[in-house]
Amino acid sequence: MSEEEPKLRRIITLPQLVFYGVGTMVGGGFYALTGKVAAEAGMMAPVAFLVSGLLAAVNAFTFAELSSRMPVSASAAHYAQAAFGCKWFSGMIGWLVIATGVVSAGTLAVATVRFLGDLVMVPNALGIVVVVLALGLVAAWGIGESVWTVTVITFIEVSALIYVLFAAGGNLSALPERLPEMLPGLSSLAWIGILSGAFLAFYSFLGFEDMVTMAEEVKDVRRTLPIGILLSIVITVSLYVMVMTVAVLTVAPAELAAANTPFARVIGGTEGLVGKAMVVVSMLTGINGALVQIIMAARMAYGLAGTNAAPRLLGVVHPKTRTPLNATAFMSAIVLLLALFFPLVTLAKATSTIILFVFALLNVALVRIKLRGDVPPENAVTYPIGLPIAGFFACTGILVFSLWRVLAAA
Repeated sequence: MSEEEPKLRRIITLPQLVFYGVGTMVGGGFYALTGKVAAEAGMMAPVAFLVSGLLAAVNAFTFAELSSRMPVSASAAHYAQAAFGCKWFSGMIGWLVIATGVVSAGTLAVATVRFLGDLVMVPNALGIVVVVLALGLVAAWGIGESVWTVTVITFIEVSALIYVLFAAGGNLSALPERLPEMLPGLSSLAWIGILSGAFLAFYSFLGFEDMVTMAEEVKDVRRTLPIGILLSIVITVSLYVMVMTVAVLTVAPAELAAANTPFARVIGGTEGLVGKAMVVVSMLTGINGALVQIIMAARMAYGLAGTNAAPRLLGVVHPKTRTPLNATAFMSAIVLLLALFFPLVTLAKATSTIILFVFALLNVALVRIKLRGDVPPENAVTYPIGLPIAGFFACTGILVFSLWRVLAAA
């Protein structure tokens, strides 16, 4: 691109970035899939979320270091190029990341319309079309406006989870008595349920990897971005485990699995004003997460276009909105098609599978960069090589487990 063309604006601060990161994770995935995880892991669902959180955390260190070494919008694709020097491979990584974004956004659009079903009867297809078109317009509006929209909704959805903790927190008094039900010990059957739940729960942590696509819009990026990623993970893991503990102590896992809006069920159902408010908040979480995914996918396509790994048309920044308008429209159209034709759980599992594969490859990329002795730029953060090695084995291990579960069920 020529220097005369509009560029992205570097305006995002650490607090905004943390809100953005938490908003990408604490969203429709957790609100919609809580019951499904409980169906897999039963009373040990909090352990399943903790396992998923640890998996996310070890990968977060890899993204934190890579983004500090190479703070660019193309992120994953650029990391792969730097490690392996293979243009087609880095382009493939970039498009896989885009795939996770649009599939995830489709998942959350479907979840949003399911939540809506607890309030009013709306044709599924009509609801999906309206939701996705609205998200595309907000994403195209401007990054400052989009981040502030995400920030406001993040505040609401996190506040709602804190309300759940206070409203049903009295049930924590039963924790000492029921703790044995929630700990797996060495039982292989219990761990099968936990790992099955963890694979599905991992979808609820997706989003921290999207933060690196904002690298060209973050102030003091080499310091701010790694801190923002790790803070977002810590906040999210803590919140999920606490809320899930309260949820299974309050409502039987089977009841959680059957509910369209699980957290409304935890606080007493959807009939009262508070219950309806929880449904509305659940809808906002889906909207919030889907918006973030569309922004991420558009930024990734913008970055790829700059390396000729995507059509140049997707790398055009609109002079007024200063957003990649063509890329945003293209991603929104794909999200719409996915949401219209695929069910929620299928989309969630597909997203987790693709992103775990990408994470495994990027852990290998960082190990290669470290072993090669590449000197990090000044002020870049670095971590021990054992972390990306652990990340690789964790990702491949859970992928092998999920494949085994599929084959065993066939």
